[in-house]
Amino acid sequence: MRFWGITGTNGKTTTAWIFAAFVDAAGKKCGYITTVEAFDGARHFYTGYTTPPIAQLRDIYAAMEANGCTDCVMEVSSHAIHQNRVGFGETTRFSGGAFTNLTEDHLDYHKTMEEYFRVKRSFAERIAEGRPGAPYAVCLDGGCGREMLDAVKGLPLDVIPVTRGTAGTGGMTPEYDLSGLQLVGDYNKSNVLVAAALAEAAGVPHDVIQSAIPTLRPRWGRLELVENPNVKAKVYVDFAHTPDGLEKVLSAARGFTPSGGRLWVVFGAGGDRDPMKRPLMGEAATHLADVVVVTSDNPRSEDPLKIIDQIVAGASGAKEIHVEPDRREAIAYALAGAESGDVVIVAGKGHETTQEIKGVKHPFDDREVIRAWRAA
Repeated sequence: MRFWGITGTNGKTTTAWIFAAFVDAAGKKCGYITTVEAFDGARHFYTGYTTPPIAQLRDIYAAMEANGCTDCVMEVSSHAIHQNRVGFGETTRFSGGAFTNLTEDHLDYHKTMEEYFRVKRSFAERIAEGRPGAPYAVCLDGGCGREMLDAVKGLPLDVIPVTRGTAGTGGMTPEYDLSGLQLVGDYNKSNVLVAAALAEAAGVPHDVIQSAIPTLRPRWGRLELVENPNVKAKVYVDFAHTPDGLEKVLSAARGFTPSGGRLWVVFGAGGDRDPMKRPLMGEAATHLADVVVVTSDNPRSEDPLKIIDQIVAGASGAKEIHVEPDRREAIAYALAGAESGDVVIVAGKGHETTQEIKGVKHPFDDREVIRAWRAA
């Protein structure tokens, strides 16, 4: 079984499952391990990690092989790289990998962006050590893409620069027609092209990839449309929980908000995580949305009001800003106030089905809250 790793701040989950879809379309069977779920060739399940520890990985790999998987694609987090959670060269020997982007996140762990970048670069180094000449796709469209390209060029890898419009291996830059793509946003075009470049390097024919592109559908709370006949506006749930992620989602939503319609965003920031990104998220929201509703995400052990204050400190301009610490009430406020022609983005939790407060995980799914809402 071949192993493929996707690393980066944003886009890992989407890129991984798209790669798996391309491999499956070629008549093979690709298992995957993502933040949202793992698939071992027979069942879908949640591991509790973006990248599980070695012992759990070994069990998943064994199940994949028993179930006939030819390939495994997985998200590889910076924590997993730094802690060697995948067992480079022993438990896991990657046949190739990809880098999506690097933006503000996880500085509670890495402390500086320079260290965060160094850890991400070391993923390419470890692949090169285990399999010299392996393909490694680098997206140039996101944060630090060109810097990462420069940093890995000297490694014994088949480095594949990827940018919207083309994705190629070696000296070829075959183009893909993305006009039928159902995933909205330029960032999703980049995710598709990174997955396509790596899949082509893995032996999936270009025409098979092209035919599969229109079949891809939003899932797992990634700009996922959630319908409720009682709501006048279009409502989407997304996992965006970093400044860059929020900016990209809101930029995409602005593109499909009708003329005269307002763009709403409901979001918060996780507790016990990088506090430096909070004002940046507030800045991104007020820069792009017409109505900003700041609420709680997973406050964990922190005071949710202090997190909200840090977000609001970064808000600027004359945008309409509302604060509602209760996430259910914040969502209700947006659903009640949004009119026909408006677009509402509920960001930060995406696929998650719990909200962690003071060490307790309470059942909470943004999508179910939206579906259950009724006007008072």
